[in-house]
Amino acid sequence: MSEKARKNENPDAGRYKETLRRLQVELVKLQRHLIKNDLQILILFEGRDAAGKDGVIKRITQHLSPRETRVVALGKPSDRDRHSWYFQRYVPHLPSTQEMVLMNRSWYNRAGVERVMGYCSDDQVQDFLKSVLPFEQMLVDDGVQLFKYYLDISKKEQKRRLRDRRVDPLKQWKISPIDKVAIKHWDDYSAARDEMFERTHNEITPWYVVRADDKKRARLNVIRHLMSLAECPDRDEHAARPDPEIVFAYDARHLQSGAIAR
Repeated sequence: MSEKARKNENPDAGRYKETLRRLQVELVKLQRHLIKNDLQILILFEGRDAAGKDGVIKRITQHLSPRETRVVALGKPSDRDRHSWYFQRYVPHLPSTQEMVLMNRSWYNRAGVERVMGYCSDDQVQDFLKSVLPFEQMLVDDGVQLFKYYLDISKKEQKRRLRDRRVDPLKQWKISPIDKVAIKHWDDYSAARDEMFERTHNEITPWYVVRADDKKRARLNVIRHLMSLAECPDRDEHAARPDPEIVFAYDARHLQSGAIAR
C-alpha cells in the first residue's frame, strides 16, 4: 500500500504521531518537575483482557528516564504471598521520591480477575473492598499522587483483539490461559467491575474510565488526562485537555447510558 493510500485509509495517522510526540514532551516536563521536587506518582491501570493497558503504558514511558520510571506487572502470587497481608506484595513496588510507577494491573486484581476466576474466596474479596480505600488514603497522606484508570472496551472489540493475538506471531507473548475464558465470563467481569467502582470510587482516589475501543484516541487522552491531574506548573494547558467522551470520572449513570460497556 502506498503512503497516500495509507493516509486515505487512516487520515489521522500522521496527526496521531505528531500529537503523541507533543504529549510525550509534556510528560518529560512532568518528570523533570517530579525529580526536582522529590514527588511520587503511582498510576494504576485496570481493564478487561486486551483493553490496551500495555500500549498506553508504553507510550507514557517511551521517552522518560528509566532510572525514575518503573513499570510493575506482577505474576502469579507465591505461596508466601498467599499467606501474607494482601497488600504486602505490592508495597515493595511503591514509588520512592522522584519516581513514577505504573502498575499494569494492581491490587484491584482481587476485585476482578481473582474474584471471577475463583482464585480467592468471597470473604477475601469483601475484606479487600473494605480495606483498600484506607490503604490508598495512607499513600496519599504520605505524598503519593495516585491515579486509577480503567480501560473499557466493548465485547465485540475484545473478541477481535483476542483473535488477533492468536494469529499474530508478534503478539504471542500476550496470550494467557485467562484469554480463553475472557468472553465466556464477560458478564461476571462486568458485575465485578461494577461493584469495584461502586465500593472504591471516592473523592480522594477516584476511578477514571477510558473508552478504549479506539486505541490511539485512548492513548492520547490518557496522557492528556494525566497531565491535567498531576502537579506540573510548566505544563501546556492546551495539551492537558482530554476529551470528556474518552476519559471521564466514574458515575453510576454511565452504566445505564452506555458510556461504560455492558
